[in-house]
Amino acid sequence: MSLFWRIFGLNALVLGAATALLLWAPVTVSVPVLLTEAVILVGGLAVMLVANAALLRWGLAPLDRLTGLMATVDLLRPGQRLPVPGGGDPENGDPAGGGRGGEVPELIRTFNAMLDRLEHERATASARVLLAQEAERRRIAQELHDEVGQSMTAILLVLGRAADDAPEPLRAQLHQAQEITRGSLDEVRRLVRRLRPGVLEDLGLVSALTSLTHDFATHTGLHVVRRFDADLPALDPEAELVLYRVAQESLTNTARHADAGRVDVSLRGAGGAMVLEIADDSRGTEVACEGAGIRGMRERALLAGATLDITSTPGTGTRIRLTTPAPRKQH
Repeated sequence: MSLFWRIFGLNALVLGAATALLLWAPVTVSVPVLLTEAVILVGGLAVMLVANAALLRWGLAPLDRLTGLMATVDLLRPGQRLPVPGGGDPENGDPAGGGRGGEVPELIRTFNAMLDRLEHERATASARVLLAQEAERRRIAQELHDEVGQSMTAILLVLGRAADDAPEPLRAQLHQAQEITRGSLDEVRRLVRRLRPGVLEDLGLVSALTSLTHDFATHTGLHVVRRFDADLPALDPEAELVLYRVAQESLTNTARHADAGRVDVSLRGAGGAMVLEIADDSRGTEVACEGAGIRGMRERALLAGATLDITSTPGTGTRIRLTTPAPRKQH
């Protein structure tokens, strides 16, 4: 039934009931109208309006649900859909619910199809952006390693030779400059590892996460507990990179915002999937703040077809869980 005839039918039902009451009820209207008659008429009008409002609310409920979903839908949380009124199974050739079509079911089906298309396009666009971002990170890391790293290494050698030939007061200053340069070179190498996780490409995900958490604990002073299963399912390189980047961003957010003292990092297999979990003992919040970092993690989760769950409650800390399907690598 179309929306027009649905509303027309509801109003006709109310008006028909009111007319039937006027015809059969022992009520007369005098001229001029008596007070009791006016009270009865006003009461009947109020009942009719209330009944009409209730029926319209019921008839337009699918539109209210559609409006609510439109206002809250988030393409980074795929799978949000509305059931089509009247049932129906499009996969079995019954898109209109047994022939019961209309504007509202068709509108909901169109909106659900639009969400399918937007989620697919968003995932495709995010994949292109993230892959381009990783390529740019590799380029910058390579230039830092080849250009800046080699230049600073040459400066260290020159300072070392100059310090050997310099008199004692100047020698101490040259050694100090040498130490500052060595510290800067170590920082450049750390940046290169963050931009391009060579350990991930050479030794695999577990070694990369071990190196990441070790560096994190060293630079932040936080206590990091690692729990990695021995027999983990194999992942393709893109999925491993997603897991690594999500862990990296989670640890960065913990160091910047969480005010935590301990971080637990676990990686385990669960029913053909890989589950990465980062939990801290911070103060937590009622609602996890969806900043740029968390939005970026959700983008990466879409790239790997993974599910990202974030829970944060006062007094119990914050927990980030990434569940990634684990197809076998192609050999």
